Amino acid sequence: MSNHHFIKSSTSLTPNFNQIDQKTRQQIGVLALAGKEKITNLARQHGISRKFVYAQKAKASSALDDAFSNEVKDSKVLFYIPVTKTWLYQVVLVLILNCHSSYGGVIEFFRDIFNHHICKGTIFNIVQRALEKAGRINSDQDLSSIKIGAHDEIFQGRAPVLVGCDVKSTYTYLLKQEEHRDATTWGVNLLELGDKGMKLDHTIGDGGKGLRSGQREAWPDVPCRGDVFHALRDMSKLVTFLKNRAEAALEIVEKLEVKMAKAKKKNQGTKYSKRLGQAKNEAMTAVQLKNDISTLSNWLKRDILSVTGPDLSVRRDLLNFVVDELKSREAQSSHRIKPVRSLLEKQGEDLLRFVEPLDKDLQRIADDHGTDLYLVRQVFELQAISPDKNRHWERVTDLYRKIGKRFHVIQEAIQNIIAETVRASSIVENLNSRLRNYFFLRKILGNGYLQLLQFFLNHRKFMRSARTERVGKSPKELLTGKSHKHWLELLGYQMFKKSSETSAASIQLASAA
Repeated sequence: MSNHHFIKSSTSLTPNFNQIDQKTRQQIGVLALAGKEKITNLARQHGISRKFVYAQKAKASSALDDAFSNEVKDSKVLFYIPVTKTWLYQVVLVLILNCHSSYGGVIEFFRDIFNHHICKGTIFNIVQRALEKAGRINSDQDLSSIKIGAHDEIFQGRAPVLVGCDVKSTYTYLLKQEEHRDATTWGVNLLELGDKGMKLDHTIGDGGKGLRSGQREAWPDVPCRGDVFHALRDMSKLVTFLKNRAEAALEIVEKLEVKMAKAKKKNQGTKYSKRLGQAKNEAMTAVQLKNDISTLSNWLKRDILSVTGPDLSVRRDLLNFVVDELKSREAQSSHRIKPVRSLLEKQGEDLLRFVEPLDKDLQRIADDHGTDLYLVRQVFELQAISPDKNRHWERVTDLYRKIGKRFHVIQEAIQNIIAETVRASSIVENLNSRLRNYFFLRKILGNGYLQLLQFFLNHRKFMRSARTERVGKSPKELLTGKSHKHWLELLGYQMFKKSSETSAASIQLASAA
């Protein structure tokens, strides 16, 4: 009787296994697999049988094995795609433009994945049709909202490609291969852009004569600022070269000193004395030259061509000083120093064109807030000091004491001005690096393929960017402030959309993975 009573009571206390939720089952399985809790204790804690605990442990172990297994065990069909000719055309374009696949790669993909043959002629026709539509879309774009353009000449082989990009949105409004890059060629292309509504406040470009002359002829009222990127890059390369040369000279001294020490032990100390003396003099000269040029480079980067530097007159004096100092040292490494000195001397005024508008803006801020220009400039120069440094906050405290509550308003206005100041056409350099992945198209489609790339790059959404406001948007969306269809849809294709059931299956697959 007592045994029967015990069995009945135990059964009534044991819950229905189906009532235990999934999360609890997972916890039981993980704890059992970990081995930190005894099976008996787990069963007692949850009012379940030991057999049930072992079952959850087995499931957890199996799931762990699947997670680390290289075998694909799940052959369940997740969804079907209606494969039509039009859909295959989309695949071709995605392989070429998204994946940078060559025509041969497209043929192999169709063979390996679809068990289907596609010839180069078919691929050419697909891309050619897309190129024609892309060209029309490029031509129809209103360019009136672009205010700052970056211009440059890039090369694919020997032929120059004229490039123009909106600095703010990265929208490429000019991407055209020409036979020449002279003033006439540039002028004609800029006039055509003007017919599309383009009227820039200013442009940024390097020292190319054709580029600048063409702009003066086509847009006489639009100033062209110098591109500080090339000047700073060339100066940095010069410093690196001199540093390596100085280190090599010091290594020669060290080796000779070792030989000298060994010779002295054999009473032959004079054997290397002359060579060692010459090597030391050469090393001392190389080190001194490296140090001098490094100092000039720092002035150029941190004061002369920096956004948060002194006023225009001071920068001019500093730039002239740097040029004179470089010139006085040219004899020590003419083939390296002269090109940098020549660039700074010839393009100095163009490189400093961004400074005058800054000076005017700072004067305007001082007038608007009734503050001395000297204090406004101090707030301006404060922005060059990292907030991680104590010196930054010491200056903040001092300036707040002098300016008062207006300090934060003035600082915000200055930060906005700095954010809007552009000194380099590096966006074109970035475009050039992306175009290299598509050189194979030039051989097949000719020069017109740039029209297709211009369309694709302008309508493709950024997956990542150093500037968070660009992520998830295309250059055209950044330019117009309006969303647009996927680039494939703009070319006349219909995007494949999964059903709700298919989406649920994909979620389950992701969870299992």
